[in-house]
Amino acid sequence: MAQPQRKESQPTSVGHESIDGTLSGSALQFNLAGELAQLQRDDSWQPATGRSSKTLVKYPDLRIVLIAMKANTRMHEHTAAGRISVHTLNGHIRLHLPERVVDLRAGNLLALDQCVSHDVEASEDSAFLLTLSWPTETKIVEEQPHGKEARRVKRK
Repeated sequence: MAQPQRKESQPTSVGHESIDGTLSGSALQFNLAGELAQLQRDDSWQPATGRSSKTLVKYPDLRIVLIAMKANTRMHEHTAAGRISVHTLNGHIRLHLPERVVDLRAGNLLALDQCVSHDVEASEDSAFLLTLSWPTETKIVEEQPHGKEARRVKRK
């Protein structure tokens, strides 16, 4: 009886290819250098905006976004309804907080509580991971018209 032939195992895809177009799953793995290289080839990296981003992970209570910024560009002041962390992968960014400026060179991490106003400035070409999280027992209701703040609502 003939024995079935074994195929040599091929390297498996990681990142988006391995999860069939979704951004969530029980285990996700990314090659950040490869993701960043692809991000910097995108059309949004080339024009004057000087900023490009890609959501890597998207769950109801967690987002992880890879962001690249060209030197001397800025994300204007904003807040996040959930807690965030900013982990600089390369380059040098500054976060302008209400009471201070935080320098984040490559390898540094900053965590901010929810609703802390900040803007982001890149002093050189930079890349960072932005992680946003919300408690699982709450969901964030989008900002309402007329300047009302985002509010948390208990899930049922």
